[in-house]
Amino acid sequence: MPKLLASAAALTLLVTGVGTAPALADDHVASPWQPQSVVEIEHPEWSRKAVLYQINTRQFTEEGTFAAAQEQLPRLKELGVDILWFMPIHPIGEVNRKGGLGSPYSVKDYYDVNPEFGTKEDFRAFVDAAHAQGFKVILDLVANHTAWDNELAQQHPDWYEKDWKGDFRPTPWWDWSDIIDLDWTKPGVRQHVGEAMEYWVREFGVDGYRADVAGYVPLDFWNTMRDRLTAIRPVFMLGEVQETAFHQKAFDATYAWDWHNTTKNVAQGKGNATSFYGYYAENESLWPEEAMRMTYIENHDSNAWEGTMAENYGDALYAMTGLSFTGEGLPLIHNGMEACNAKRLEFFEKDAIDWSQGRGCIYGLLLEQLIEFRKSNPALDNGQWGARMQKVENSAPEQLLSWVRRKDDNKVLGLFNMSDRPVSARLTSGLPVGTYAEFPLRREVTIGEGETIELPAWGWRLFASGSD
Repeated sequence: MPKLLASAAALTLLVTGVGTAPALADDHVASPWQPQSVVEIEHPEWSRKAVLYQINTRQFTEEGTFAAAQEQLPRLKELGVDILWFMPIHPIGEVNRKGGLGSPYSVKDYYDVNPEFGTKEDFRAFVDAAHAQGFKVILDLVANHTAWDNELAQQHPDWYEKDWKGDFRPTPWWDWSDIIDLDWTKPGVRQHVGEAMEYWVREFGVDGYRADVAGYVPLDFWNTMRDRLTAIRPVFMLGEVQETAFHQKAFDATYAWDWHNTTKNVAQGKGNATSFYGYYAENESLWPEEAMRMTYIENHDSNAWEGTMAENYGDALYAMTGLSFTGEGLPLIHNGMEACNAKRLEFFEKDAIDWSQGRGCIYGLLLEQLIEFRKSNPALDNGQWGARMQKVENSAPEQLLSWVRRKDDNKVLGLFNMSDRPVSARLTSGLPVGTYAEFPLRREVTIGEGETIELPAWGWRLFASGSD
């Protein structure tokens, strides 16, 4: 066929679809090029606006019991938190115990409760009362290791990892001498720990788990257990790990260690507002939108081993707290934060929180106001329900961290001076232009094109429009 005729024939095929020309994709046929979410689990609806609260039973009240903690539920309800995370409630090992009372993370029996805290019925009463007041309750699960005198060590010594001499060993490199590591290649280990997880969910109505050192336990175990637990009731899973893969089939939330470390570094003069760019850029580009990342000021580890809120943050505490509740992330309140707890709580001894400041603690009032602000603005919801942060350009980027989160008609503008010097900066983007109600008193404020923002050292302002 002459070349001209061949070209004409080819054109006819392309236009008419006759012959072997490729058919257009059918919208009803699955396409390998269609974007798909890596996250396969569904977050429980009640986690949409949830704020976490961590309870260290031993230190939470003077009595250090479930019953005493139950009496605090109305106060926690008024504070506005939703998911109550109990540090491990199980009996603590005595062999190689640290301190007088030992670490809650040295578990002697996955199926029992520490008599220091009360009885199983006391715990059941707490869960029932919490549910009646609208809370969810999750337990701290220590799957990587047990106490030396956990009965499993005697009944199934082959379920444990060994050192070069063939003896039980703690997790290598860390000073965890009060525990010994389980061997997760053993089916019996998986069955024992997995059935214990099911037990507390089925028999006591627990709503999920915080998984201690989740990254030290094989991911396929967590994937399996999420399915098994969800078959019993909708659960919420928080993993002590910072890896995207753990969000696919197992965990609703994981730790934002990089965020926590960045806030401390900036507060201590080891960074500036641009130090947050790396975290938020990675959060948007690498992490799935559905992933909840726990942005915390303090938890039990940081309080005991890094320092108190005041030690870590100084004058920057309020600004960093404001960012933790309004930027992308799942906020956490560690027990005692709302009482301005000013001491490092002893980890292996009884060291009750001083609640004497009560509602006179200004920081506690701030937490309450931030929770109310967060829940009033859908753009600040958790995971895929909320909105991405959009950077607002300004003339002093090393001092002023400025951003907008926008969901439908709801828009939140955040302005944070991340320095110990006053800042005067012009907003060079049209993104923040609008009329807002300013946090916390809802005073009407209009932000115009090229607005100049002035903030004192560590000063910050939040604005919302179209809020509930």
